[in-house]
Amino acid sequence: MPSILVITISKSLLQVVKRLGGPGLIALGLLDNSVVPIPGSMDAATVLLSAAHHEPWWYYATMATIGAMIGGYLTYRLGVKGGEETLENRLSKKRADQASSVFRRYGFWSVAVSAASPPPVPIVPFLIAAGALHYPRRKFLGALALGRGVRYLLLAYLGHIYGRQILHWLSRYYRPVLYALIGVSVLGAIVGLYYWRRSQRTNEGDGAMHHAA
Repeated sequence: MPSILVITISKSLLQVVKRLGGPGLIALGLLDNSVVPIPGSMDAATVLLSAAHHEPWWYYATMATIGAMIGGYLTYRLGVKGGEETLENRLSKKRADQASSVFRRYGFWSVAVSAASPPPVPIVPFLIAAGALHYPRRKFLGALALGRGVRYLLLAYLGHIYGRQILHWLSRYYRPVLYALIGVSVLGAIVGLYYWRRSQRTNEGDGAMHHAA
């Protein structure tokens, strides 16, 4: 049910963004790069707006990148303020440790690559980790701008060139695609819930052993 709700909200947001144009991408980018992301919404909105040809395609890429940077910076600030506990509250301890470990090893590129990669590659853990580990703000913003800039420039260009074919394909296969997305989302939610419960049990077991010791 939560996954279906997310898809419904995403669809409504896309309709709003289509009416608002570029400024709508900033608002959606702020939300999508926060601690409550809506996977795929920014990509779809950037392609759809670029396909409409109301403004140059690079304009929409720029607005999407600006929104992503604002949202990403706010999430980074949460990490600065809350430290590594913020990451552990967001994820299981195991996944939080993995995100911190990857960030400590790759730093700049962990943010840049995750920012450029499509779903389901996560970015929020690295945004929080960068803040929690007090990574320099300028380097963080540079990495985020590089990753998101490359991603949205590519999507906007593809939307500009192939947008009409994409829109025609979506209008023709909208229902099968929607049902497939719902199925994948529900499956992902079930798997995520399973691993979350398992990590909670592991943490509780470790805590009980620690108290017993």
